[in-house]
Amino acid sequence: MEKPTHLKISNNLEIPLVEIEMQAIRAQGSGGQNVNKVSTAIHLRFDIKASSLPEHYKERLCQLKDSRITSEGVIIIKAQRFSSQPKNWEDALKRLGEIIKLVTVTMKTRLPTKPTKTSQIKRLEVKSMQGQKKSLRSKIDEE
Repeated sequence: MEKPTHLKISNNLEIPLVEIEMQAIRAQGSGGQNVNKVSTAIHLRFDIKASSLPEHYKERLCQLKDSRITSEGVIIIKAQRFSSQPKNWEDALKRLGEIIKLVTVTMKTRLPTKPTKTSQIKRLEVKSMQGQKKSLRSKIDEE
């Protein structure tokens, strides 16, 4: 199976893999004797400003409050979940795709709604019923 040449974000958005810098590094943590010899972790760097993304996506990515995005506009992802380099490579690309997907989805603007007349009346009736119930719980004056 040949490696893909683009990272597919959505049906109409793809990023060429040449824009994504990936480097194999040694993973941290436990892993036995293999951890000191083999570079299985992947260090991914993606320069937002130098990419072929549309301008409005670049702006929204740079405005994201994410610790993986530097002040220079570079996304840095370290993938070391798996003990094999190809799986970490796929994981890093998947996580990059998820970050970019966040800015491609535009949220609908919320239209403020008013409660209906019936719901307002019902609410007030329930309130008065609760008040009556609580007033029956009070002490009775013996005069």
